[in-house]
Amino acid sequence: MNEMYAFIEAENTTHDVTFLCRSLNVARSSFYAWRSAAKARAARKAADAALAHEIAVLHIASRKTYGVPRIHAE
Repeated sequence: MNEMYAFIEAENTTHDVTFLCRSLNVARSSFYAWRSAAKARAARKAADAALAHEIAVLHIASRKTYGVPRIHAE
């Protein structure tokens, strides 16, 4: 579904959003909800990447001996 919304976003400069949504059998409200949540998705992705980096640093600092319980405790 995200691919359809991304396609509509890319093509909305050449075609009307209403036409694209009707052609793809997608509700316009769903498209606009997807578009308005883009900042939240980007922020979540950045937070996940930062957490993954922190976990990797802790794991390497423990000489790769810490497992899930110790990493979680840190």
